[in-house]
Amino acid sequence: MSDLLKNIGRLILFILVQVFVLNPIPPVHAFVVPYIYYLFILWLPFGTNRFLLMIAGFTCGISLDYFMKTPGLHAAPCVLIAYFRPFLINILVPQQGAEMNYKEPSIKSLGLAPYLTYVLVLTLMHHFCLFLLQALQFGGIVYFIGKLLVSTAISLVLITILELFFPRKQKFITNT
Repeated sequence: MSDLLKNIGRLILFILVQVFVLNPIPPVHAFVVPYIYYLFILWLPFGTNRFLLMIAGFTCGISLDYFMKTPGLHAAPCVLIAYFRPFLINILVPQQGAEMNYKEPSIKSLGLAPYLTYVLVLTLMHHFCLFLLQALQFGGIVYFIGKLLVSTAISLVLITILELFFPRKQKFITNT
């Protein structure tokens, strides 16, 4: 399967899981909102240029916005993390590191600590932007910080579970 079809399938799967499985959870939805749809952006190949990352981030966010009827609320954080993703990868991975051997970020390609740092930083960035945009409507700094920390923790747990229970086949980059 080509990388393009695989990534389109991931986008559709993550959006559908977010909309039809995670968002309707009523007891948790008041304060804790588990988000995994942006994992699509985190799992894109290392070699994807920043412009395509930002287009993919906008597509991912606006797709969820369409289902949630929140124009631009999810698109903005997705474009933000898509923009900062290459900077973070350059900081976490040595120049002759994983991006030279593997196609996409994962626990196997980066190692556990760098991968969790990568996911943590981008998750905090995503949630901070998302909840800040929501807080501008509702107010309350304590609510904002609490929702940011708890939702980030829940999202990290879900992402780690996804990585551990559904490992992705890692392809080496070849010259052919």
